[in-house]
Amino acid sequence: MFTSEAVSAGHPDKLCDQISDAVLDAFLRLDPNARVACETFAANDKIIVAGEFRTTRPEDFAAVEAGAPELVRAVLREVGYGHEATDIDPATCEIEVRFNRQSPEIEAGVDGGEETGAGDQGLMFGHAVAETEHFMPLAWSLATDLVARASELVGEGGSALRPDGKAQVTVRYREGKPVGVETVVLSWQHQFESELEAVRALLQAEVIDQVIPSHLRTPQFKALINPAGPFTVGGPKGDTGLTGRKIIVDTYGGACPHGGGAFSGKDPTKVDRSAAYVARHIAKNIVAARLANRCTVQLAYAIGVAEPVSVNVETYGTGTIPDAALATAVRAAWDLTPAGIIRDLDLLRPIYSDTAVLGHFGRWRSPAHHRWERLDKAAALAHQLSQDSLEAVG
Repeated sequence: MFTSEAVSAGHPDKLCDQISDAVLDAFLRLDPNARVACETFAANDKIIVAGEFRTTRPEDFAAVEAGAPELVRAVLREVGYGHEATDIDPATCEIEVRFNRQSPEIEAGVDGGEETGAGDQGLMFGHAVAETEHFMPLAWSLATDLVARASELVGEGGSALRPDGKAQVTVRYREGKPVGVETVVLSWQHQFESELEAVRALLQAEVIDQVIPSHLRTPQFKALINPAGPFTVGGPKGDTGLTGRKIIVDTYGGACPHGGGAFSGKDPTKVDRSAAYVARHIAKNIVAARLANRCTVQLAYAIGVAEPVSVNVETYGTGTIPDAALATAVRAAWDLTPAGIIRDLDLLRPIYSDTAVLGHFGRWRSPAHHRWERLDKAAALAHQLSQDSLEAVG
């Protein structure tokens, strides 16, 4: 069995991710070449937004800094916060902004050479698997769909549901293939303790039964809905939030390794983000080309150096050609320098706020908007590798 989780936009850590990416997008709208490293902290009724930034024009830095408090309040309102007693109130919460200039040493190391170097050292992973039509792991996909469906009900038609919630799905496997859902855990914030049973019934009928119909369930299926009892205090009132603490939710639900670097609040010269995106693009195109049923790509970089120090492809015995040959083909087919990734995936656009909820990959990302989800290299990759195989035989 394998288990993955997902969290809602109202979860305190996800709130911080959304604020950090909203700040990033605000900078990119004014200066596509802005350097952004934004962190957000949320506790009770206070939010702190801080980081290091660089813009071509000083007035752009000043404009985003001055507008940051209202930007934070707009995110809070969009999420659905507003009950002062049980979650943070956008109108009255305290907001502290601490913006600093990017270190000149980092600036020189990343932008001082003939080509853009990696913004830091690190290792990044991308993954794809032929378990769903979007090439994402089934447990992660279902957990994310549960959160998406429950979020639609927040504030709808007198619903008692509030913004904070999370889901967890356990899938049973047989011989490496998913055969059904074993367990669902769904915990969701609601308004009053007395509503608990009604909330459980609503979540069962309108969320779990809609996302996981009977044919997807094993005979042992069970659903645990708000198993700890009432859940009325949520968001930063119930738990401290911080940018970058939901990195497994953001990616593949634990189905592959993670290099440890978070995405939100980082401009695309930070390979924590951009290299993870291109690694997903590579893995997805490999699986879509039927070169493997499951694929994980690892990239590694050194700060200030453009080319990756290593490229690794792992297909878990499902590949049609050796993994080493795939890795060689990847280096030939993709420009893996930060500048190449940014150019090919068009990453200097303000496209990041959407990614902070429901994952950075898969069903909830549009290939037209988020280009790392495109299958634009699958056919050419399959053709090239088939030609290479024929030449090797000949």
